[in-house]
Amino acid sequence: MTRLPIDDVLPELVAHLSAQGRAVLQAPPGAGKTTRVPLAMLDAGLTDQKIIMLEPRRLAARAAAERMAQTLGEAAGQTVGYRVRGESKVSKATRIEVVTEGILTRMIQSDPELAGIGAVIFDEFHERSLNADLGLALCLEITGALRDDLILLAMSATLDAEPVAGLMHAPIVTSEGRSFPVETRWLDRPVDRNARFETAMTDLIVQAVSETEGGLLVFLPGEGEIRRVEAALAGRVPEDCHIRPLFGAMPFKAQQEAIRPEPQGRKLVLATSIAETSLTIEDIRVVVDGGRARRARFDPGSGMSRLVTEKVTKAEATQRAGRAGRVAEGIAYRLWTKGEDGALSAFPPAEIEAADLASLALELALWGAQPSDLPFLTQPPVGAFAEAQALLQMLGALDAQNRITPHGRSLAALPLHPRLGHMLSLAGPEAAPLAALMADRDPVQGGGVDLSLRLEALNDPKRFTETRRATLNRGALERIRTEAKRLRHASSAAQTPGLSAAEMAALAYPDRIGLRRKGDTPRYQLSGGKGAVMDESDPLAGARLIVATDLDGNPREARIRQAIQISESHLRKLFSDRITWVDLCEWSKRDRRVVARQQERLGAIALDDRIWKDVPPETVAEAMLDGVRDLGLAPALSDAARRFVARVRIASSAGMTMPDMTESGLMETLGDWLLPHLTGVRSAEDWKRFDLLNALRGMLDWSQMQALDQSVPGKFTTPLGRDIPIDYSGEHPEISLRLQEMFGQKTHPMVGKTPLRVTLLSPAQRPVQTTMDLPGFWAGSYADVRKDMRAAYPKHPWPDDPTEADPTLRAKRRSGG
Repeated sequence: MTRLPIDDVLPELVAHLSAQGRAVLQAPPGAGKTTRVPLAMLDAGLTDQKIIMLEPRRLAARAAAERMAQTLGEAAGQTVGYRVRGESKVSKATRIEVVTEGILTRMIQSDPELAGIGAVIFDEFHERSLNADLGLALCLEITGALRDDLILLAMSATLDAEPVAGLMHAPIVTSEGRSFPVETRWLDRPVDRNARFETAMTDLIVQAVSETEGGLLVFLPGEGEIRRVEAALAGRVPEDCHIRPLFGAMPFKAQQEAIRPEPQGRKLVLATSIAETSLTIEDIRVVVDGGRARRARFDPGSGMSRLVTEKVTKAEATQRAGRAGRVAEGIAYRLWTKGEDGALSAFPPAEIEAADLASLALELALWGAQPSDLPFLTQPPVGAFAEAQALLQMLGALDAQNRITPHGRSLAALPLHPRLGHMLSLAGPEAAPLAALMADRDPVQGGGVDLSLRLEALNDPKRFTETRRATLNRGALERIRTEAKRLRHASSAAQTPGLSAAEMAALAYPDRIGLRRKGDTPRYQLSGGKGAVMDESDPLAGARLIVATDLDGNPREARIRQAIQISESHLRKLFSDRITWVDLCEWSKRDRRVVARQQERLGAIALDDRIWKDVPPETVAEAMLDGVRDLGLAPALSDAARRFVARVRIASSAGMTMPDMTESGLMETLGDWLLPHLTGVRSAEDWKRFDLLNALRGMLDWSQMQALDQSVPGKFTTPLGRDIPIDYSGEHPEISLRLQEMFGQKTHPMVGKTPLRVTLLSPAQRPVQTTMDLPGFWAGSYADVRKDMRAAYPKHPWPDDPTEADPTLRAKRRSGG
């Protein structure tokens, strides 16, 4: 048997597992950990029970099992077997079982003690998939509470091992890794932004073929890119260069063709990230890395996780390059420059940080725990987890206290997203094709957004291609058909039989039922509260009611990528328990007034809408508070109200106990001081006519008002006995009045110890003098003012000594005659 780098550390690893029952193995790509470690554990007799090894992908699980079985001289299903979705090869003799990650969760949920299992290996843990994180957290809890004899091992190629070891309280064992060095070749300059990715990759592959020998492994993000590069390479590489696609959705036999050695010529494998780990692809000497990866991200458009294309991380690029150094010295070509390499992130994010958490929330509810109860390496984001729980409540999988319901238990047993599981559970086997269709990539390109087209293609692809102007992805179609058959067998009898496709879609997406808004553009209000828009040319654009099964995720107004028309009668039949009459009284920013309506609603959409005629006045007042928040206080602040606010602020700054009359303080407490005064106010025009003075005065009790009038009076009484309002809005408190009204005033007017700023006016109400020293004015510049005033206003009195004259607002009396 060929010696591999991992063999040097196997004794140390087995010793740690024997002594402590836990370990973290760090071994770069090509070390041989996937196929050697389980067999070493078996040979060492660490457990007399079964060893379970988790793999993130079905192809890797099957390939690893078959390679280990081959090492033992057996067929898969004897000592070494595997279980993946839709296929298993195990027997009573099986001691090592390779499974995909979701299967472990099902095993734990059905048997928390994991009876008959002695060890669990988490292979490729660096990928940080949601299922692997959950599986490790559950296993750690099981070892602490039920099975202290359960052996746990996390293995990784590029993992930052310290946090995992700390979580597991386990030692780290490190293998030196690959057998041969790998030379890295970067681009001299960045790829032109206008150049097609597939064109640039094709050119780099052709270059690599011409400069090297041996098999080539090319990393591309997905099936679409693989097919396009495969077509572009036709005629550009030598005839003895055998092009082999490799991606997860391929038939297993085609995948095996990419893995096994070529009898003659060179192998050129066009692969997704499926080839990064676990798989041994024979004779690879060269890697060509496109620098892109597909990751699971929560897609608000579909309400589920979708694969998005992103730049690779340094860890992923290192791992890919390592595939070239397994059988001899290798070369790794990269479709980016050395300078661009420095900007790459170190590690890919954990799936738990960005993926849809509905399935995780369901599993934890089934386990009877909250995220904080379990030892997760990364805790799920609080907001995203709460959204997932809200969706599960909507589907009836959780109750109001987020405890699992009997319906939730049935959904957890189905191999589907809870949305689709809910649909399948209620609609029965008839919903299997639609569930498989919505869980996979769209098999139809072009032809519009109508989901019915996809079902038509699924039922009769030949007729579809003859009658429709659309492109059909037959590979995706076959996958969907195969999955639909499996789901038919997994589903039970329909609880609500005889549903149409639109009704089924509405069960999965009760928050995506759309009502067309008025207007020419096909804009829709969705039952979940968001808005969506459809292309005006789409055949479905005239539909009044739709179920939007896929949106582009725009948070403001999403574009509809897939939908199906539904009738109101079907909605009423499906959601009779959710359709209710609602009294709505709210401020309309568009209309600038309080709008009161009674609506028959399904979530955020109104199936019927009427004017609310007898709305209570207090309800209108409550809604008007939002109007005030929208319009602000300024329109209703009369001069008197502004002066009052200024007085209160001055009193507060002087240390007196007063209400907060800053703008922010008034807005925060609107409901306390303004609401009782808003009767009859329901529009922006009403608000302009409203005077806030009485409402503001009502904020002060009797003692506060007395203290305010004494320390910061609101008026000055003139020698004539007339009250003049004091303006406190400027730097100094100020009054304005006719000069002649101050005749006889020997002292300067004061507010406490502060002199008033006095603006003296002519008989025509024009400013004549502004002073803060009235006696000084009388003794000084009054003489010049008197001279000017006598000439301008000869009919008014202008005495020589104003301090001894009587104040007046009248002209001189006419002399008799």
